[in-house]
Parts: sequence; structure tokens; C-alpha cells
Amino acid sequence: MELLQFILDFLGNPLLVLTEIIRDYGIYIYLFLFLVIFVETGVVVMPFLPGDSLLFAVGLIASTTGQIDIYTIIPLLVLAALLGDNLNYFIGKKFGDFIQSKERILFLKKSHIEDTEKYFAENGGKKGILGRFIPIVRTIAPFVVGAGEMKYRTYLLYCITGAFIWVTSITLLGYFLGNIEWVKLNFEKFVLGIVFISVLPIIFKAIKRK
Repeated sequence: MELLQFILDFLGNPLLVLTEIIRDYGIYIYLFLFLVIFVETGVVVMPFLPGDSLLFAVGLIASTTGQIDIYTIIPLLVLAALLGDNLNYFIGKKFGDFIQSKERILFLKKSHIEDTEKYFAENGGKKGILGRFIPIVRTIAPFVVGAGEMKYRTYLLYCITGAFIWVTSITLLGYFLGNIEWVKLNFEKFVLGIVFISVLPIIFKAIKRK
């Protein structure tokens, strides 16, 4: 029950949870952040973790308290995203047919995979980099590509580029906006705005289909 409450708190307000982890465990915050980004990008059935809001909160903490070193955390989380993406890619290579044969596995629905496949089919690899900023799509995309026909060398180029841009841009956004009082006082609203902007492409696609 405590674990469930922790997960709900983390999803709802990652800034508060990260602050508490730093207070209680100090430097182990780096390990925690690495694992969250690795799991969010690397485990295809876990697309619900708060990647965007987490990165923004990390930048904000680095800017306002200095308890997280911005020069350490960005390369660390880029590495976590790269390792997670590659794990997901090879899961797709190995188990793609099996997972796609199921209607639902944990938090992953078959419709999520189908929507991501259409996104890549319509937009190609370059625009697929932008999919890194779309919740669910960024988690499922490496799996879909792995199950498809894209060569690993081509995927790796997009993977490295996307991971670097995603981690760096959102973390630095939190870092440079972190000292603005309104942002600190309205963190949840601000993050909701980021998430809303992130899912706009999905909303527009759904509207077009209708």
C-alpha cells in the first residue's frame, strides 16, 4: 500500500517526491533518476512514468537548490535514455509478435502500439525524433521500430539524437525557469501545460481521423 501511494505521489508531484528523496537518501537521487528514465524508455509496458515532468523538476532543483548537479545529471540521463531505448528496441526484435498479439499487457494497450506504428509510417524516422516528446509514443517507439524493418544503425542515429535533445532541452528549461517564483509556486500547472503541449500531435491526429 505504501508503494502504491509512493507511485501515485510521484506521478502527481514529482518535484515534491524528488525533494524528499534528496532529503532522505542524498546522492542516491542520481541512481533513482537513472532508473526511472531507464525504465520509462526501456520497458515497453511502463509508458506511464512522468518523464517530461521529471526532467523539468530535475532542472528546477538543480537551479534553485544545487542539490543536483546539472553537468552530471544531463549526461547521466541521456545515457539512461539511450540504454532504455536500446533495450526496448531489442525487446521488439525478440518478442514483438507475441506482445502485439495481446490486447493489453499491464499498462500497455494494443491500440498504443498501433497508433505508434501509424505515427512512424506517416512521419518517418526524422519526425520520429519529435515523438520523443510525446508521452507513450517515446516508450513504445523503440519497441515498434525493433519489431519492424528499420536497420539498427539507422535507428541508433535517431535514438542518440532524440535522447540528447529530449533530456537536454526539458532539463535546461526547468533549470532556466526554475528561479521564476510563479513557476515554483505553480509547478503542477506548468508541468500539466508541458504535457498538454506534448500530446497535442496525438489529439490532432485523432481529430483528423474523425
